[in-house]
Amino acid sequence: MPRPPELSDRAVALKPSLTLEISAKAKALRDSGQDICSLSAGEPDFNTPPFIVEAAQRAMASGFTRYGPAAGDPELRAALALKLSVENRIPTQPEQVLITNGGKQAIYNLFQVLLNPGDEVLLSSPYWLSYPEMAALAGASTTIVPTKADEGFQLDLDLLEQHITPRSRLLVINSPGNPSGRVMPRAELEALAELVARHPQLLVMSDEIYEYLLADGQQHCSFAAVAEDIRERCFTVNGFAKGWAMTGWRLGYLAGDAAVIKAASALQSQSTSNVCSFAQRGALAAIEGSRDCVREMAISYNHRRTLLTEGLLALDGITLTPPQGAFYAFPRLPDGAPDSMEFCRQALEQEGLAVVPGLAFGDNRCIRLSCAVADETINEGLKRLKRLLSAF
Repeated sequence: MPRPPELSDRAVALKPSLTLEISAKAKALRDSGQDICSLSAGEPDFNTPPFIVEAAQRAMASGFTRYGPAAGDPELRAALALKLSVENRIPTQPEQVLITNGGKQAIYNLFQVLLNPGDEVLLSSPYWLSYPEMAALAGASTTIVPTKADEGFQLDLDLLEQHITPRSRLLVINSPGNPSGRVMPRAELEALAELVARHPQLLVMSDEIYEYLLADGQQHCSFAAVAEDIRERCFTVNGFAKGWAMTGWRLGYLAGDAAVIKAASALQSQSTSNVCSFAQRGALAAIEGSRDCVREMAISYNHRRTLLTEGLLALDGITLTPPQGAFYAFPRLPDGAPDSMEFCRQALEQEGLAVVPGLAFGDNRCIRLSCAVADETINEGLKRLKRLLSAF
């Protein structure tokens, strides 16, 4: 038999998304008739609000189905610039906004236009699993600054500064965070901005995709709003997937320095070109319309996050910092339990419970559970988790 073509080094090194892989496996097992309880998916279980769907349908019916500008629909860019300026308090012009195929492409584009081989990307663990892979695809290495579950995953700024080298190019922050659900308070962001100001070579990307999903009493602060003195070094990533339940629409955006946005737009013009034209009209309706739907979904997540949190805290051996946002919990496994990969394998095979190993997020002693499911699914998942934990 002929040998298959040899893959590039970067293709060989690339790891597929473990969260998507586990969700797909759980779905396949369920479709085959097995009793599967999945707390693995990082996806809203709501339908996209009707007024957004209707806006896209009207656009299609009116012929808004052709190629558009690679950087995005001008009206949507202007609406997002206004949103960032008013809501997030980041003064932004339309030319500082790029519309992307989901938040992932916003991050990928930014890494590609900013990073060179030999550059370092600074991440605190736990981190969203795609950051290191995207850094590697840009030729950069990743430096991990560890945090501890029993300390609430708080970033030690002194430890962070010790990890900064002349090759450190980009610091990535994510608040509310995936997988921990941690929300960085304003005072911490202000101290972080002072630290970054001392290192002129260092840029910051703030991933704010979960900005509307906050527990009661929590407040989201955009890093670029706090870091006024270094705003030209700050880049904001966001999108419509989580707040408006628009995961399949593939709509994200990147905001920051206009020259960088222009370069990222040029890259996009040579890869995917524009985001789906009529989908952008749905996004425009979302930005300009009532936020009641966003608030209603956030209230539901708050209830379910509390249900999951209280259930986990009642389990023997579990260490959990209650999540303050997003729709995840990231508990630490008991000392007697196996590592996260083996634990999750046993959970799926013995209990039909699908959860995500913390190894994917940089912490092999934790697992990630999602509360973006019905109450009944959360309660059933907790029962199965309790049975599995009783063996350790």
